[in-house]
Amino acid sequence: MTIGKVGMYGGKFLPFPHLGHVYAMIRASTMVDELHVIVSFDTEYEKMLCEKGGKVEHVDYAMRLRWWTQLTKDLPHVHVHAVYEEQTGQLEDWVKGAEGIQKEIGKPIDAVFSSEHSYTPIFEKLYPTAKHVVIDSERETYSISGTKLREEGVMKHWNMIPKIVQPYFAKKVVIVGTESCGKSTLVKNLANLYNTTYVEEFGRTYYERLGGCEGITRVEDYAEIAFEHKYHEKVQLQNANKVMFIDTEAVVTQYFSQLYLSEKQPILDEIIKLQQYDLWLFLEPDVKWVDDGTRSFGEQEVRENNNNLLKEMLTQYGVQFVTISGNYQERLEKAVHYVNELTEMKGL
Repeated sequence: MTIGKVGMYGGKFLPFPHLGHVYAMIRASTMVDELHVIVSFDTEYEKMLCEKGGKVEHVDYAMRLRWWTQLTKDLPHVHVHAVYEEQTGQLEDWVKGAEGIQKEIGKPIDAVFSSEHSYTPIFEKLYPTAKHVVIDSERETYSISGTKLREEGVMKHWNMIPKIVQPYFAKKVVIVGTESCGKSTLVKNLANLYNTTYVEEFGRTYYERLGGCEGITRVEDYAEIAFEHKYHEKVQLQNANKVMFIDTEAVVTQYFSQLYLSEKQPILDEIIKLQQYDLWLFLEPDVKWVDDGTRSFGEQEVRENNNNLLKEMLTQYGVQFVTISGNYQERLEKAVHYVNELTEMKGL
């Protein structure tokens, strides 16, 4: 059913366009020749809303604009815009916002779409020649709202987040430690428990490709290891289910450069500055060292010294980590406890 040439669907979409918004946009796009999605923004007001809700940090309008652009990239007749709209609670805000929207679209608006019947009197004044079309006002298709997300958090409503948005909110848990302290096993076990993705330590894969020559490392190895590890993090994050687990990162790569070459790599320092994780789990070397053919530091005194060196390096880089020790069962239980605290998933 076509009801006009030009349609407008707008909102703050804070903290992000959820599936209810996506549903309304798609429905609206079938009713007009061209649809304009308007991301209205008032950064200071939005920050206040997020602080009031307390569960979700503010997301800049540019990110919301990008998500909408991604969501509509296969709909050539749908156009996305950002329009500043001051929020003081006065009708004048709506009037100025409508003027900005009309200027941005640059054409007469035939239809205005929303999910609120209460907007009809306002839209009749702001867009007198346009028809107000209400889509799914009872939220029967997707029972969600921006207010609910801000007040209850995104983890509780994960299935209401579009796939392209989920990576932004997925938590990243990195597990670090010296050789043979159970990192790889714990990462895989946690990924299975939480039904999600994980990233293996790429250094091992890198040297396996070369036939196994960890004892003959070169300066250029470390940047390659760090870069490809970050690439795999990005790939796996796209399919993460609320949380992703990562075996080592750039500080550990820097640590191995110091162990094998007695020098630090400036390029790794820059990568370390950029990387961001939500939780660091540091495994103590108090489990039996296992020689898997790729390890070099098996003596307990050496393990302890290396362990202290890694801790010092993490501290120097400003990393706050949680230390985990004990047998494998205790390590798993402690890790699950910290991950549940992070994700608010109390059921595991």
